[in-house]
Amino acid sequence: MKIEEVMTRGVECAKPADSLQEAAERMKALNIGALPVCDNETLVGMVTDRDIIVRSVCEGRDPWTDHVSDAMTPGVVYCYEDQDVAEAAGLMNERQIRRLPVLNRDKRLVGIVSLGNLAVRSGDERLAGRTLERVSEASRRGAV
Repeated sequence: MKIEEVMTRGVECAKPADSLQEAAERMKALNIGALPVCDNETLVGMVTDRDIIVRSVCEGRDPWTDHVSDAMTPGVVYCYEDQDVAEAAGLMNERQIRRLPVLNRDKRLVGIVSLGNLAVRSGDERLAGRTLERVSEASRRGAV
């Protein structure tokens, strides 16, 4: 099964120059915890609700004036829409991450695939379970 069959389409992006408050507001409205960060149509990072808290709020900075680029994680791990679901699961295992931006072969963002997508849509409960177990190992050790 290919990633394009299980991914979530129509993903919204934050821009590096957006304020962290705007990104947080968008996450709240969409009921999500992470946004890909795109400069024009190029994926340049990911920003999570945790990034905003740890890299801005806890440091005493102002999320109304701090920018997404101040808190985002650059160098994002991603997959391609035509890759096999097992490849994405392997990448999630290896990097211990719960979601991957999905690009087309022109490197444009076309979606996102999460552990939930793997569990619900792939039909391979064992693959989803193993992936979740391995990704969750970091959380059990105190890492995120």
